[in-house]
Amino acid sequence: MSQTQMGTDLNQAIIPNINEDDARFIQGVRDFVAKEVLPNTRTWEENTAFPDEIWEKLGAIGAFDTVVPKEMGGSGRSCRAYVEMCLELAKGDPALSMNVAAVNALVIGHLVHFASDEQRAKYLKPAMEGKLKLAWGLTEPDAGSDARRVRTAATPIDGDEGFYHINGEKMFITNGGKADLIIIIARTSEKELSAFLMETDQPGFELTDRVHTIGVRASNTVRFKLTNARAWHTPCTFEQAISLLYRGRLGIAAMACGIAEKAFELALEYSQQREQFNRRLCDMQSVQNMLADSGMEVEASKLLLLKGAAMMDRGEQVVLQSSYAKLYASETANRVTNRAIQIHGGRGMTFEFLVEKLWRDAKLTEIGEGCSEIQRLVISKQLLRG
Repeated sequence: MSQTQMGTDLNQAIIPNINEDDARFIQGVRDFVAKEVLPNTRTWEENTAFPDEIWEKLGAIGAFDTVVPKEMGGSGRSCRAYVEMCLELAKGDPALSMNVAAVNALVIGHLVHFASDEQRAKYLKPAMEGKLKLAWGLTEPDAGSDARRVRTAATPIDGDEGFYHINGEKMFITNGGKADLIIIIARTSEKELSAFLMETDQPGFELTDRVHTIGVRASNTVRFKLTNARAWHTPCTFEQAISLLYRGRLGIAAMACGIAEKAFELALEYSQQREQFNRRLCDMQSVQNMLADSGMEVEASKLLLLKGAAMMDRGEQVVLQSSYAKLYASETANRVTNRAIQIHGGRGMTFEFLVEKLWRDAKLTEIGEGCSEIQRLVISKQLLRG
């Protein structure tokens, strides 16, 4: 066997080719991004909102059934297809990619794995169709990276089996201002936490603030208060609910890869067009060095991401790999977008060029779904376990 053949076989073992059905789906996502997303990304940012109809349009192309098995009415797609979808969406609008990643991994994934049959019968189909807008509520004013610090409390409602009153406050909740249904992480005792399905159309749910951010501005991120809000308990432990973050981290890694790849493409194109000192920027060694570093880091990030997706598709543990992918891809996105602005020079700091938006959007990837410092803690703990 030749070295080339050995290398091909090894690559196939680590990252197998995507199947034809998933490949068609990803091409459909690319077409959707080109037609519906990229042309509108600046408008959505200026409006600090997505149009309401975008959710059903996403549902129509299958963006919300990727993690749902066929026997539950979904497409049963590979994790590879899920992350490639998030990557392609990020190349059009990172905020939209972030929302779709979170909805799939943390909310629809929760319905698939931890909801009762009755709960799935009520919520899963409209969620997949994009008719039910969704959010995941973990973070609080005093509980972010330290998830076990959550103080929101859940108390059983007498005579209403399976339902609880929820009291507390949540903050930095992605799409929380638009959501019809939010999964709330709340404390059932001093030591135990669990997850609850809470419809927002009720007196116990009160939006208190829209959280405006410098990046991913179209995402409706909010703070809200819960006062005897009625919520439906899902039969799972806190550890089970939090385990969904591993797929979620791959989704944010994919978002970061999409941002980095788009910024790299824009920088490469601009460097070939712009001339200074009677030569193109791409003919200058300093710019070539930046392009080389960015191209290499984008490629390495995607390989870490695709390996993590392949491992999940094989049913392997991805705790370590998802943190590798999320950490490296997010820091790559920040480096690559910074270089892209540098290559664009002063123009890169203006709203005329998309690189400044990608630069601002990239920062979120180092914070959401576990900040870089938490990823390093996860990685070191996994490594030291031997």
